[in-house]
Amino acid sequence: MGFSDFITLFFLVAAVLIFFQLRSVLGRRTGNEKPPFDPYSPRDVAKGPVADDNKVVTLPRRSEGDDENRFAEADALAPVDSPLNASLREVMTRDPSFGPKEFLNGARMAYEMIVMGFADGDRKTLKNLLSKEVFDGFEVAISEREGRGEVVKSTFVGIEKADITQASVRDSEVQITLRIVSQLISATYDKDGKLVDGDPDAVAEVDDIWTFSRDIRSRDPNWKLIATESEQ
Repeated sequence: MGFSDFITLFFLVAAVLIFFQLRSVLGRRTGNEKPPFDPYSPRDVAKGPVADDNKVVTLPRRSEGDDENRFAEADALAPVDSPLNASLREVMTRDPSFGPKEFLNGARMAYEMIVMGFADGDRKTLKNLLSKEVFDGFEVAISEREGRGEVVKSTFVGIEKADITQASVRDSEVQITLRIVSQLISATYDKDGKLVDGDPDAVAEVDDIWTFSRDIRSRDPNWKLIATESEQ
């Protein structure tokens, strides 16, 4: 073997060693990976609302100094002697991290993400926000739509109203039901580009009843959409 061949072999071995070292580092979990985005999660109030290119919006956390008036948000949403007020107070007692206003802000974000995720066939986003049962139903509808070669083009105009209508705690499971009135432009086209449903020039009002749930004892206590229905 000539000297030049020896040098070539030396650099080849060095390159292989560097490759394996990089792969071992890049493929290893460090504990600093970002978890799936939870739009309901309270955030540090000092940082204020933040949005980045990944559409992650930071929500404020109720400060510890608010314990004295911790039921004020429930009282603002429902009359003090009403069943809904009592239910919200029970949820806030069992789950001290729960704030009705913060939850509503997060639910608005999740609603838009879910509606647009369904229109776009974005299974990854939907899987993070839906219970298994609801996701399976959405996935079937998306697959059938794709099988027909249909494309949905939607524009989310906004949410006109979002109100908590029911709240409950059963064992460690918290359930919150909302009535959400939104405005959406949606049109479905077949494989030939022909309009088969909706109207690309009309804003439709959508009236939904959605129920979100989470297990406050779970290691992953993120809110999931567990039921949907349309208000008649």
